[in-house]
Amino acid sequence: MYHLLIYDLVDDYLERRPAFREEHLRLVRDAHARGELLLAGALADPTDMAVLLFHGDGPEAAQSFAAADPYVRAGLVKRWRVRPWTVVVGGAP
Repeated sequence: MYHLLIYDLVDDYLERRPAFREEHLRLVRDAHARGELLLAGALADPTDMAVLLFHGDGPEAAQSFAAADPYVRAGLVKRWRVRPWTVVVGGAP
């Protein structure tokens, strides 16, 4: 089962991000190494959202990630939500 973690980013996200980036990337790498997080990145032009793709039995990994993310804790994320994603082509069998 796939879940999208969707972040709505603050207007000055790119300016504020450097102070928290290394800790955020450590969290990303750890989730990826556990096989929970498959893809992650910010949308561009404008950089107003980020999307992280999780795979697992339920939304808990994505929810836990957001709760621990320094971007969320530091207020770089205005709002986040987890949505189930029904994949019809590609992905895990």
